[in-house]
Amino acid sequence: MSAAVSSGGTAPGTSESRRIVLLRHAKADWPEVSDHDRPLAERGRLDAPAAGVWLGSHDLSFDLALCSSATRTRETWKLAVQELPHRPRTVYEERLYEASLGDILALLNETPDEVRHLLVIGHNPGMHAAADALAGRAQGDALARMNRAGFPTAAVAVIDFPGSWKSVEHGVGTLTDFWAPHA
Repeated sequence: MSAAVSSGGTAPGTSESRRIVLLRHAKADWPEVSDHDRPLAERGRLDAPAAGVWLGSHDLSFDLALCSSATRTRETWKLAVQELPHRPRTVYEERLYEASLGDILALLNETPDEVRHLLVIGHNPGMHAAADALAGRAQGDALARMNRAGFPTAAVAVIDFPGSWKSVEHGVGTLTDFWAPHA
């Protein structure tokens, strides 16, 4: 993976546009296992591929996917990625399990600058908090749709922003799209 240098000779990672796509895991079951080990419910096994179809049909490709280590997020990603035209490098990240907004921002700030498009598969309330905090602006009715839906399971938020990953902070991005399977 290499970052493109802009026509003005800017160093990689300084003024390029970047994309963060936040995907909440699909609906999980509640069997007698630890929270970390909860698998997807039947509805989740249907919604996860639908999220992948939505991502693929919106020409969203990724350089890197960061996925929580929890069973339900790994299962969501396994089903969703099958619907994408390109399988990105995937890192299973322990810190995404039960991650706060601050934890998510710290992970984003650590992302290598050669990554232009990042997918994060995680949990609420962190996914909703990150989408809400990062989106200083919104295109069309994307913010209204996200607020109305409340970031349900298998929801997707697409946020574009200029600059490097180290510059990711509150209000830096534009929420360009929001999708949820049952919204």
